[in-house]
Amino acid sequence: MPTIGEEPDEPSAYVGEEHFLPSEIRGSEVYHYKDYTLSYNDDFEQADWVAYVLTYDNLIKPWTEREDNFRADPAIRKGSATPDDYRGSGYDRGHMVPAADMAYDAVAMDETFLMSNISPQSRNFNQGIWRELEELTRDWAKKFKRLYIVTGPVLSKEPKGYIGKDNEVAIPAAYYKVILDLDDPEQKGIAFVLDNEVNYEPLYKFAVSIDEVEALTGINFYEDFMPSELEAELEGNFNIDLWPFNKRKYDLRVEKWNQ
Repeated sequence: MPTIGEEPDEPSAYVGEEHFLPSEIRGSEVYHYKDYTLSYNDDFEQADWVAYVLTYDNLIKPWTEREDNFRADPAIRKGSATPDDYRGSGYDRGHMVPAADMAYDAVAMDETFLMSNISPQSRNFNQGIWRELEELTRDWAKKFKRLYIVTGPVLSKEPKGYIGKDNEVAIPAAYYKVILDLDDPEQKGIAFVLDNEVNYEPLYKFAVSIDEVEALTGINFYEDFMPSELEAELEGNFNIDLWPFNKRKYDLRVEKWNQ
């Protein structure tokens, strides 16, 4: 079993090569876990980004039991946020790497409950449109076989406020998710930016180009990952017709999840 925060010996889905990671944010530090990598920002006490590959093969494996073992991350050199920072705040402990995306492996799933992977989310956002996007992303991974996912808070915007008894944890105004189909010959991609609040609009209305997320966050998502011509084409365009949305999930959100 790998030590938390150290390079894993045998990652099962994501090997975290440096060229495959988003650009680093000044002052942040990159940490590798079993099946995902993140960049932790001590100023905001949460990750700038998390990155991993979501595969059909892993999603169809039996799910390990979820234990909700939220805890401080001992690997973060200056110390991570803690569960006490969130207690009584009124905000959910929102996963950046969803536990369900790593449910195929006990260690990988357990590591998603490290507080370095957690961000303060409005309850109706976390359990509403954010849940819809996470579930839809898993549906897309089953359809397209291998997706490269980068997710994080929009820390370039003024935070909504701060929580924390021991640390000042910023409450992000918004979140992004950037998705790349690794097995498509044209490497199609799509991205989303969602405000950290309850939402009744269809999810497709929040689809944006990867270029727009890069401009908003200051993060280069495919640095040295692909030829510059292909990168420019991929990041500047997206086609929502290539990504099937689910009306049933939208109806569930509006009628039940948002309540």
